[in-house]
Amino acid sequence: MPTYLFIQKYIMTQTFPIERTLKTFSQLQTKFNLQRSTDDQFFTEWLNTDSELTEKEQQALDSIQQKYFYQLSDGQLGEETIKLIVLSPLLDLAGFFDPPFRFKTETTVQITVESDDIIYRGRIDALVLQEKLWVVAIESKETSFSLELALPQTLAYMLANPNPEKPVFGMVTNGGNFIFVKLMNQNLPQYELSNVFSLLPRRNQLYDVLQILKRFGRIASE
Repeated sequence: MPTYLFIQKYIMTQTFPIERTLKTFSQLQTKFNLQRSTDDQFFTEWLNTDSELTEKEQQALDSIQQKYFYQLSDGQLGEETIKLIVLSPLLDLAGFFDPPFRFKTETTVQITVESDDIIYRGRIDALVLQEKLWVVAIESKETSFSLELALPQTLAYMLANPNPEKPVFGMVTNGGNFIFVKLMNQNLPQYELSNVFSLLPRRNQLYDVLQILKRFGRIASE
């Protein structure tokens, strides 16, 4: 009788935190082939806001700006303070706390690289959903943090979108500055960025930020 030797190879899946291991655009390109789009029409949603703000909304945004600079007068603001005085009232004005949207904080997401048996896991600061559709993923940082440094981490979170056939939008803020990003994860994952909006100019650019958020909400509802 012949003798057979069966050898089973066991590979243990490794798990790494997104915020520590996916910190650069180069890493995202290497691991997920993420590319920046070269199509001028890829991300026009932040340009086509097509809505006017009411006087009440403008007054509320001016109040957010004033509170931000008042608190900032004693030094840099922490992430939780920014969420309280800037992000939360802004999302409320955008209607993201009301039906048909759901608002979740510290949502755990993960991306699996099957070829390497690796899972990247992290927590999104804030996530707005319509049923199971991601509307916008939000990452907030303290005032001293550069938006550019937060973008790769945010894009990594967005790659975990369970509906890759749909676009997902992101917003990164450090309280005084805002930038938007769009990700499409069909076949070749691609992204593009908006301009940076700031609370520093005399004209309150939170007006633009709110109009863009409302635009994202309308797109998700269509």
